[in-house]
Amino acid sequence: MNGNEKRPASLRDGDAARGRELFNDERRAACVKCHSVDGRSGKAGPDLLAVGDKFPRRELIRAVLEPSAEIAVGYGTTIVETKAGEEFQGILKETTAEALDLVGADGKHLRIATRDIQEQRGSTVSLMPEGLQAGLSRQEFTDLIEYLVTLKQPENALTSHRGMPANIPELAKPVALRPFFSEQMRFPHAFVQKPGDVRSGLVWFGQLPGVSNTFLAVHQTGKIWLLEKNGTNEAKTLFVDVGKDIFNERGPNGLLGMTFHPKFAENRRYFLKHQVFEEGKIGTTVVERQASPDLRSDSGQPSRRLWKVISTTQDHSGGCIGFGPDGFLYIAMGDTGPQQDPQGHGQDLTTHLGKILRIDVDHTDAGLAYAIPADNPFRGRSDARPEIWAYGFREPWRFSFDPVTRDLWVGDVGQDRVEEAAIVRRGENHGWNVYEGFEPFSNRYRKDDATYTPPVFAYRRKYGNSITGGYVYRGDKRSSFYGVYVCGDYTSHRIFGLRQQDRTLQVVRQIGVAPQGIASFAIDQRGEIYLVGYEGMVYELDLAKANFDEEMKTTGTPVSSASAGKIDQK
Repeated sequence: MNGNEKRPASLRDGDAARGRELFNDERRAACVKCHSVDGRSGKAGPDLLAVGDKFPRRELIRAVLEPSAEIAVGYGTTIVETKAGEEFQGILKETTAEALDLVGADGKHLRIATRDIQEQRGSTVSLMPEGLQAGLSRQEFTDLIEYLVTLKQPENALTSHRGMPANIPELAKPVALRPFFSEQMRFPHAFVQKPGDVRSGLVWFGQLPGVSNTFLAVHQTGKIWLLEKNGTNEAKTLFVDVGKDIFNERGPNGLLGMTFHPKFAENRRYFLKHQVFEEGKIGTTVVERQASPDLRSDSGQPSRRLWKVISTTQDHSGGCIGFGPDGFLYIAMGDTGPQQDPQGHGQDLTTHLGKILRIDVDHTDAGLAYAIPADNPFRGRSDARPEIWAYGFREPWRFSFDPVTRDLWVGDVGQDRVEEAAIVRRGENHGWNVYEGFEPFSNRYRKDDATYTPPVFAYRRKYGNSITGGYVYRGDKRSSFYGVYVCGDYTSHRIFGLRQQDRTLQVVRQIGVAPQGIASFAIDQRGEIYLVGYEGMVYELDLAKANFDEEMKTTGTPVSSASAGKIDQK
């Protein structure tokens, strides 16, 4: 059948009811063996309760045809070789000091004692087999995809809450996004084309302190570029390449965060957050480096490691470091998986996983490359790590401080139901994995005497599935956006603006849609906001011609430009 021929009516539209039968038929498609559709996520593959909200039809088709091309974060295959010479593979569901638990493609659990393991490694090949469509007719394949498209989060699946509106209105005239540099300056980006390809893109952008009209752009592979822009004149040079020092495979790893010392213009110190692979394990580290005397390049001196934590899996490493108005360095660290945080890292005060940490990089304590601030909430406690500032996080992806109120805003990537943005304060427990957003999630690590702090804002799957934290706009005081917190969703490309009072949501609106996956936001010295596109472009948000308080229209329809995120932190 050539492209000009009209397809038969039977192939034009899928039948969701027939597709559901195929999904549940263990002798045909057999999808039900690996995937649940009830939100429980108990099987080897991702739960598909809201997969029709998360991804457009074309991405669902690709996921079935090429299961290894884009493996969902948290569902990469783990291969275990025992000392007896046996080899097992499956999805890692739980790991402790004594044993690990794998779930195979057949849905069966296998527990392997740590003492019996010779080697444990990740694989770029999905547990989902290739060629599923070969056993289906074209019409049956169409029916199966149609069923997946209908799997959307029910409106009544979540408890009604002011901070989690069922519908988010959209500005009739959205915020304009202006490319900050020309197409010729676009930064390189690598899509996953085949198993084994490394995902990489632009992840951070910021103005270089002490140098006018000059910015740094951070690439996941370890390259940092110096970008000079003055009117229409622009130039790009390599600031430093630390690729040899980082691990950038199997999941959203690599160089993910950067920040400058508050006195960078004087001491030239800056800091990076990235993954390493040492002694057979993935870890996340924060290192200090120094710029050259003219601040326009790295000095060439080796990194000085300040801090490191070992990951349970290759996922959920957090993506942000930054200095607070108090001059201390804050570090966002995820629970590192597996999915649903079965070890309760978010609630465990004896680990740095699932936490916001706070350290003093200008002094040192005995045995540390840094010092513990005197007012850290758990300093001096034998049952807690003294670096912890707040806890109960899953995957805190970008945080920022409001320069006026000094509030710490954190975007935390959710599990299966919602994404959330929170204002975080000293010593607070933000709930994961007892809560996901405003919703109870698990009682496994619940404590009767604990106080769980809810987020300011949470949104449902129809609006996206991978939040990127942003900034409170403090540029032009005459702007209707002054005091509005701006954040976005990496996968759906939606950009949100919200106002709050006393950490209670007052109003939230969709203010625009990004051309690329939203990896990060940035601000310049004027307080203007930029959006960092993972595919290699940076955009300035033009707020001047939009009105946050204008009449709105209701939105919720999947965005046509949405992609199944290449750095998706899920």
